[in-house]
Amino acid sequence: MSQTHADAPSFRWFLLGARGIFSLPAFILMTSFVGFSAFALESGVSRGEAMFMTAAIWALPAKMILIGMMASGANVLAVFLAVTLSSIRMMPMVASLVPELRGARTPTWLLLILSHFVAITAWVFAMGNLKHIPREARVSYFAGFGLTLVAANTVLVGLSYGIVSTFPPAVAGILFFLTPVYFVGSIWASARHSVVKIAFVIGVVSGPLLAVITPGFDILIAGIGGGTLAYLIDRFVVRRRAIAAASSGEAP
Repeated sequence: MSQTHADAPSFRWFLLGARGIFSLPAFILMTSFVGFSAFALESGVSRGEAMFMTAAIWALPAKMILIGMMASGANVLAVFLAVTLSSIRMMPMVASLVPELRGARTPTWLLLILSHFVAITAWVFAMGNLKHIPREARVSYFAGFGLTLVAANTVLVGLSYGIVSTFPPAVAGILFFLTPVYFVGSIWASARHSVVKIAFVIGVVSGPLLAVITPGFDILIAGIGGGTLAYLIDRFVVRRRAIAAASSGEAP
């Protein structure tokens, strides 16, 4: 990267990040939000409420949980707890992304604000592109992408609300289902360490089985148990084999 490009003002990096709205991850997410607007309409959520959820909660699964529990008549405390727990899954993403964003003079309060935009789409996009961005420009770049992505989808939900009522149910369902399909491929492609791929395989295999054996606790068991098992396999099998291979290669 040229020195001139690296020394570009922050606003230019912000615009470069905003240009990410035309990427494949953003496009697939936007189609999913069209499906979300259909779900909100069918659940009796107003246009304004759906737009507010998009801007304030942002993560799509959390909004689905919120609307589903509202429709079931759950009390406010239960809804709050469920949405909060669903959002805790973003903590590892934030923890891995913040060191990539932080510069020598980056204030903590700014990183806390930007953490609102961290969901799978933003995380995959950032982890794939930040390595090409100068460290001092990464905050501006990510802010441009995150703000634009949230704003665009908030407007999209408002515009598509009502229009989606004319779609066949199968079409709305397909639009909504595109996001998990893309996420599966993106997580595998963006995995930098073997432990991530091991955990991914364990989750794919154990998730459906646990859904039948322990419905209601399947995600919790697959997440905690599968993640722990993947860590143990990576630490005591994969790494030891790598060390042994390296040692045998160094031997005379």
